[in-house]
Amino acid sequence: MAPSPKVWRTTEIIQTASHYLSEKGVENARLNAERIIGKVLDIDRVALYLNFDRPLQAAELKEIKSLLARRGNGEPLQYILKKTEFMSLEFVVDSSVLIPRPETELLVETVLEKCRGKFAGQRISILDIGTGSGCIAISLAHYLPECHVTAVDVSASALATAQVNAQQLQADTRVAFAKLDILSSTITESFQERFDVIVSNPPYVSKDEYLNLPLEVKNFEPVIALCDQGDGLLYYRRLAATVPDSLTSNGMLAVEIGAAQASAVQGILAAVFQRVECLQDLNGLDRVIVAEDVHANFEHRLQCGC
Repeated sequence: MAPSPKVWRTTEIIQTASHYLSEKGVENARLNAERIIGKVLDIDRVALYLNFDRPLQAAELKEIKSLLARRGNGEPLQYILKKTEFMSLEFVVDSSVLIPRPETELLVETVLEKCRGKFAGQRISILDIGTGSGCIAISLAHYLPECHVTAVDVSASALATAQVNAQQLQADTRVAFAKLDILSSTITESFQERFDVIVSNPPYVSKDEYLNLPLEVKNFEPVIALCDQGDGLLYYRRLAATVPDSLTSNGMLAVEIGAAQASAVQGILAAVFQRVECLQDLNGLDRVIVAEDVHANFEHRLQCGC
């Protein structure tokens, strides 16, 4: 008689999967293994250990092995799980969108704080440029009930993912999506209204920096959302050129920047705005720039139609 196939139990597969991912160089290998196994078994980490002696079905074991192989090959855990957390909300993510980073929460928190001060009790109109998964736009709509957000992206597939997130997070009535290439179109060409806030986490990785990114980022996340194929400042120059025409008189621009870009971006925006402020993230790195008060010469140009 042929020997019976080995019966794998939860505790064994956790140990084996952790060892496998560790050998593949995956950081936090055990946590990654737990999350993958939990996804297949549809239970959280606590339940995983409460069911440590649970035997695995052949189909479950096959799926676990498949997902572990993807993670061992460098694919980000968030894409494998098809979700990630941002601003305490759960977002669907796939390879069409950049994975939301914790650092970007500072951008959202800054806009929330500024809006509650500048526009208290008012309806607030916000434009999110390069929305990706919609994490910025939807988070603002979730935590700022008095706002309406227009979210744009050049990628149709990214917009489709963002719309799924808006529906699942019940923000679809206050977030509108549109396809827009900010490099080839101005904001005013696409929208008649002016916005109180324009926010963006643009592609700010330079062409040279992109070559040195971790393989997990470079091989799996969309290059269009990361790299401007130039010096990393292309989108800030474009925003400086097109944003003044589209802001209300009391409006502001808020952008995320790379850790070494503060001086350059501040210089670009200071040519347009009278007040340019840089904020640091929890690691002490320059991360967000807020620009307010468009220079008088720009306001005059708008008023006279120049």
